[in-house]
Amino acid sequence: MGKTLGVLAAWLRHRVRLRNDDWPRRLVWCLPMRVLVEQTESEVRSVLHRLDVLWNGQGDHGGKVGVHLLMGGADAGRWHLYPECDAVLIGTQDMLLSRALNRGYASPRARWPMEFGLLNHDTLWVMDEVQLMDAGLATSGQLQVFRGEDQAAGKFLRPCFTWWMSATLQRTWLEKSPDTTNLIAALARTTHRIETEDRTGRLWDDVRKPLQFELVGTAKRLAQMVVEHHQESGCGSAGPTLVVLNTVKRAVEVWKALRGDRALKRMRTDLRLAHSRFRPAERAQWSQEFLTQEACEPNTNRIVVATQVIEAGVDISAALLVTELAPWASLVQRFGRCARWGGTAHVIVADFEHDSDAKAAPYSAEELKAAREVCQTLSDVAPFQLERFESGHKDMLPRLYPYEPTHLLLRHELDELFDTAPDLSGADIDISRFIRSGNERDVQVFWAQVDKTDSAPSASLKPTRNELCGVPFLEVQDWLFGPKSEHLKPEHRAWVWDWLGREWHRPVRRDIHPGQTVLVECSVGGYRPDAGWDPRSTDTVEPLDKDEIHYASRPCWNRDGDGWRPAERHVRKLPHEDHADAAEDDESLSITEGWQTIAVHGLRVAAEVERIGKLLAPALVDLLHLAGRWHDLGKAHPAFQCSIQADNRPERNDIAKAPDMAWPCSVRNMYRVDADDQRRGFRHELASTLGLFGVLQ
Repeated sequence: MGKTLGVLAAWLRHRVRLRNDDWPRRLVWCLPMRVLVEQTESEVRSVLHRLDVLWNGQGDHGGKVGVHLLMGGADAGRWHLYPECDAVLIGTQDMLLSRALNRGYASPRARWPMEFGLLNHDTLWVMDEVQLMDAGLATSGQLQVFRGEDQAAGKFLRPCFTWWMSATLQRTWLEKSPDTTNLIAALARTTHRIETEDRTGRLWDDVRKPLQFELVGTAKRLAQMVVEHHQESGCGSAGPTLVVLNTVKRAVEVWKALRGDRALKRMRTDLRLAHSRFRPAERAQWSQEFLTQEACEPNTNRIVVATQVIEAGVDISAALLVTELAPWASLVQRFGRCARWGGTAHVIVADFEHDSDAKAAPYSAEELKAAREVCQTLSDVAPFQLERFESGHKDMLPRLYPYEPTHLLLRHELDELFDTAPDLSGADIDISRFIRSGNERDVQVFWAQVDKTDSAPSASLKPTRNELCGVPFLEVQDWLFGPKSEHLKPEHRAWVWDWLGREWHRPVRRDIHPGQTVLVECSVGGYRPDAGWDPRSTDTVEPLDKDEIHYASRPCWNRDGDGWRPAERHVRKLPHEDHADAAEDDESLSITEGWQTIAVHGLRVAAEVERIGKLLAPALVDLLHLAGRWHDLGKAHPAFQCSIQADNRPERNDIAKAPDMAWPCSVRNMYRVDADDQRRGFRHELASTLGLFGVLQ
């Protein structure tokens, strides 16, 4: 049983089977890479399905457990609408930690406080594969400290806990501030380990991984070495060959060199490339084609070239592993991708002899130096040999497992994030330094066809999960604008979404920042299905949205002369969970089969929040009921009432919900009292707030 099943089984037994209310309702699985998220989701869903406790996402939970994906472009489902129900949330550290900091990446601004509250309350955080989390690890520790302070002060209604997991986890990683040092002080009393005399069985007795250390000068030379050793090992007679590089650029270089090798072509060797700069549509095929146990059988003539995406959690086993020299914690993880189920595998560590941090990036030269010393000492890297080496060289552990976060989240910085309004320049407080250090902070790029006659795409054009490609934001800036320019290159057509204006607009350089979504016209290029993100490619990118475009399910209305007339237009299907946030410019959420007054609708909402409140916060039930009754008071404003136009409209001015055809309005012509009195930007929520102030006065 691995870490995933172990943790999931513990939470399920206490929370779902025993209904132990001391355990949080939400299990949040935070992972450093998308490929790990997708794997974990698949495993969690499989377990819940076998136990018959998996919620299907429709209707009432019925005591079952929802599974929701939180990563760029994923349809997370309506998890935020069911705070009283058990759920497993699985996502990348960027998406989850940004939400825990009240600045959710790729999340509508209106939802930030809601997700902030849910993820810092009634939640068990599992920080998995923390050796890859960088600054996110320190932030997770600081957040848990702050939650503990609030809970001790009586500010928490439900508890929130954090578990940290890794095969190479070091206690010192969580001792980077006085706060977290105190947090883990009690762990010394609860340490459990397998004693030396009990270390028997296949893991220790039957696994052999002889190590060979080689110096290489170029990616081309490394590719030649891979070909030679692949042939010597029988061209996959004992299983596939795995090549792991430290950067996407070097992985692509080696992959291209292997593609041009005549010997591999003659042997019909299957060549695959895996890194983090692919769209989910292409990545989804990996787990079926070459990142599975079934794809690692003997006589598999395949070479997989990859980056850190296969470093942790990927359940594959290679017969030959060629890895670039990396920090020791990363090497240990990579060693685990060969002879994983017993037997013998050959391991080669290739050293480019990087002597500066710039050349060693994304790692430091000092990290590589420490790993180099160990690799030149060891002759076998099987689990037993690694444990024996580390137990006998404890003085080296600080060098082998270093961790110095560049930024530490302080309490006053977290408190400042309660203000979710942008500053005068329209920018938000930058939280990226608390999530990842360095320049490898991503934007999400997607490609779509936009007519050349259109100055901007339709506001209805939104990306689906399968279309989004994560790319470092600095690379996208240089690709679209050039190294120094503030404006787009003439040949590049790209847009970013304006949450306030509710439209796509052409960006300037500063608009491309971490967490941003960038729409690029297909003809610009920048992506290849077999190689992923490729800024040098000018080939037209094949869009994935051909089946997503359809006529609007209900007609949109435009003013034409003296009357209203329907105007059909193409829109894109949206995941259901996005409807509320996509409806900020229309009243699609106010559509019902019949007519409802503000009082009736308020009573129904009050009853629902009262039901939820009794489960989560009995002391607040009266307040929640009152909020439900009054939440739509602003719909009594003439700007809202006069936007409801239908021949059978009831003669009253307190309508909250109306049938479909009673809304003859579009984004441009909504909330109009008459032809000359438009109230663009009117929000009935703001009117509700101001109305309550009036009542209180």
